[in-house]
Amino acid sequence: MACPHPEPVLFAGFGCQRGCSQQTLTALLHQTLAQHALPSNAVRGIASIQAKADEPGLLALAEALGLPLICFEVSQLARVEHLLSQRSASAFAHTGCWGVAESAALALAEGHSLLPHLRVTRQVLDGATLALACGR
Repeated sequence: MACPHPEPVLFAGFGCQRGCSQQTLTALLHQTLAQHALPSNAVRGIASIQAKADEPGLLALAEALGLPLICFEVSQLARVEHLLSQRSASAFAHTGCWGVAESAALALAEGHSLLPHLRVTRQVLDGATLALACGR
């Protein structure tokens, strides 16, 4: 689904295994943007689950992008559960959330829009997941 603005405003949600490198997260972001013909300057925020608030790779990515890493509690992520493209039993078993990347992207977009939606569903690379959301 396309974003409504001529220049999209995107919110990136990340999930990752402990110790996932900034290089992997950066590669996943750039690969996903390129595959969907989206400009890198459209990313206006990055998010994850609260359990990843101290993850070095995510913090380094946020710093490199000049954006804060916004982390949400499971209860906050549950508010956008109905918008997920899929539900992962494995993610739920580990985090209490049905999908970290999609939920985090949607929760961050929700803070900037009344109607957040997924622009790019969950993408995976070497233990990292990414989803991109925007608002209508």
